[in-house]
Amino acid sequence: MPVKLNSKSLSESAEARIEIVPLIDIMFFLLASFMLVSLSMTTMKSIKLDLPTATTAAPDIKKDLVDISVDKDAGVYLDKKPMADNELVTALTTALHANAKLRVFISGDKNVRFGAIMHVMDLVRSAGVEHVAFDIRPTDKGKNS
Repeated sequence: MPVKLNSKSLSESAEARIEIVPLIDIMFFLLASFMLVSLSMTTMKSIKLDLPTATTAAPDIKKDLVDISVDKDAGVYLDKKPMADNELVTALTTALHANAKLRVFISGDKNVRFGAIMHVMDLVRSAGVEHVAFDIRPTDKGKNS
């Protein structure tokens, strides 16, 4: 089927215009896509633990925390990396020199011995860190403890 071309020259035809409505639709789609992707990107610095629960626990997501995890076998991890005691103290001391208000977040499996958690806390304090918090999971309000 032959294509019929307009014989009018550009000067005789109507002024060219850009349809902006489809562009706006595409921009809103891209904006929504980027927002959803950015919300799904979370920084998980700790290993998978079965945390103890508390009724007064509240989620506290901070980006400037150093996370120390203790698994049920008393293995110590600094931001998901296994650490020996001397490595942990050295890493914390270095981080403390970089940030004078360094805060440490200790997560311990609920089946780990209390002595292992206190040993990690002692190491944190020996590195000079003053701000220490413990990670717990809030209990479900419908369940009885």
